[in-house]
Amino acid sequence: MDNTEKAQWNRKLDERAAELESELRAAKADEDEAPTRTPHVQVPDTVDAAEERLRGALRGAEVERDVSELRDIEAARERLRTGEFGTCIDCGVQIPLDRLEAMPASARCLECQQRHERTHPIEIRIPPAL
Repeated sequence: MDNTEKAQWNRKLDERAAELESELRAAKADEDEAPTRTPHVQVPDTVDAAEERLRGALRGAEVERDVSELRDIEAARERLRTGEFGTCIDCGVQIPLDRLEAMPASARCLECQQRHERTHPIEIRIPPAL
């Protein structure tokens, strides 16, 4: 890979990182603006409380996903620096260009990614009711 191609991939990674950082800032602003309940003034509704816990869990999962992708982007930048970008970290084959175009931080070919996802399932954690 020549320097021009490396610069193009770095730009794509930078653009995606900027999108994710913007989403994280928006999530933080939403969290800061969320109304706080005052139990002594309002009787808590269990349905409302459950819905709020679910919304909070989903927001948390979205934040975790974005932070994880930012870590993946940093790892992809390191692979660019070392000349390993575009090579599957598990089996060593070239990652198809269309996969990299769709997800520039991809570290695995599709087959290895599917195997990884089967053996490392993602869980959404819902905080317990208070």
